[in-house]
Parts: sequence; structure tokens; C-alpha cells
Amino acid sequence: MNYIYSLACLFSGLFLVNLIFSYQSKHIDPAFWETLKFQLLVLPLFLTANMLIGYGIKFGFKAVDNLTYVLVTSKGIEILISLMMGYMFLKEIPTWKTLLGFSIIIVGLIISKIK
Repeated sequence: MNYIYSLACLFSGLFLVNLIFSYQSKHIDPAFWETLKFQLLVLPLFLTANMLIGYGIKFGFKAVDNLTYVLVTSKGIEILISLMMGYMFLKEIPTWKTLLGFSIIIVGLIISKIK
């Protein structure tokens, strides 16, 4: 059950962080005061996202008892979310090089988990 909690918390927290930054890069003026105002307004969302990520790592560590594996998996999830945000906000379609790089990360995770 810790696997499910970990993945749900990690995905939710990382999705929220990437969503905020993607929205900011697309819709918020890069002037200092506008950016500061936006960052202050979304501070509660960042707190929520950080709590979700923290609990996701905690549950993941309980599930697999290997912090390195949990952190690398969270980076893989974040890359996947970044690809989704690039498509949603900027209509970027991943190239074959991007998909190859992501595949290499997945293969590395599988190899590192083999005992």
C-alpha cells in the first residue's frame, strides 16, 4: 500500500510544482514585482506540494527501503510530468531523442532494482 501512497503523493506534488512554474512562464510577466506577487500568491500551493513530495518520499522509502531508488524514481516521474507540461502549455511534442533519454532512465531504474 505504501507504493500507491508514495506514487500518488509524488505525482500530485511534482505535478503541482511543475504546473505552477509552467503557468508562470506562459502567463506571468517576467517583471520583478509581477513575479513576486505571483510567487506570494501561490506560496500555500508550494507548501502543499512540498508536503506531498516529502510524504511521497517517506512512503516510498518505507516501501522499498532504498532512498536512492525512491529519489531516482521521483526524478523519472518529474521528467514525465515536464513532458506533459511542455505539451499542455507550449504544445511541444517530444522528439525521438527525448523519448530515448526517458527510456534510458527507465532501463537504469530496472537494472538498479535487480538484485
